[in-house]
Amino acid sequence: MQLRVSHLTRYDYDRPVEFSTHVLYLRPQDSAHARLGWHTLNIRPAGRLLHLRDTHDNNCAHAHFSGPAASLEIHSEFEITNDFPNPFDFILKPAACRFPFAYEPVFDFALGPYLAAPFDTTRAILLAWLDQHFIDRPAGTVPFLSALNTLLFQQLRYTRREEPGIQPSVVTLERGGGACRDYAVLLMECCRTLGLAARFVSGYMFAPSDQDERTAGAMHAWAEVYLPGAGWCGLDPTHGVWCDEHFIPIAHAAQAESVNPIQGTVYAPVPVCSRLFTEVRVERLDPAALPLPA
Repeated sequence: MQLRVSHLTRYDYDRPVEFSTHVLYLRPQDSAHARLGWHTLNIRPAGRLLHLRDTHDNNCAHAHFSGPAASLEIHSEFEITNDFPNPFDFILKPAACRFPFAYEPVFDFALGPYLAAPFDTTRAILLAWLDQHFIDRPAGTVPFLSALNTLLFQQLRYTRREEPGIQPSVVTLERGGGACRDYAVLLMECCRTLGLAARFVSGYMFAPSDQDERTAGAMHAWAEVYLPGAGWCGLDPTHGVWCDEHFIPIAHAAQAESVNPIQGTVYAPVPVCSRLFTEVRVERLDPAALPLPA
């Protein structure tokens, strides 16, 4: 599947402001299943872009600005080929086929941050909620995760939240729903509470706009769980599915807030009003219309 993504973000201020260095998580990574054709990242006002890898080996850019401006515009575009139609194309290690299982000690150091359980109070609330709603639990690891993912999809109500930040998982349960990032954090913390290594993923998802209002015009978020023999596997509780070629991961982390797509602050001697405009388009390209490789 060949996809093109255009992501425009613009902040308008009622007077010129100064900008801190902005950290941008907008470039996908190449992998065995994803081949990045090209990527452009343009910022206005003009500044210096430095591309690097963060502590989780994500692609990120640091934007350095030299002077004040009354607006900030960030435009990321890329084309990518995804070849991952079957998310179940793996062979689990025998010891991990049934749940619960224990990770081999060799993984303790690498998986430590992704196994960190929530605070005791949160963990107790999550366990109580799971005991009440997740009663008939499959014995197999893959069916178990599928059932848990489906449970969150069925029990929660999707709400697009324009305000920044992520709801604590307990708040998501109290309100009975949230945005995709809230679903992802809840699944991640449920998995960690149950002894599964899990991490947060920010990215994009392709879905025709007339079929899925949950992803149209916005970035998306989901969780990944580490399974011995399969590696990191994506699960999207917002839709109740395992992640396939429709998903484009951009960045992952043990803590969701650390991979917000645009991070930075502005400075002004007096308070200023601001307006935010965003436009995200994820389009499937017609292979017949693409040039043949040389």
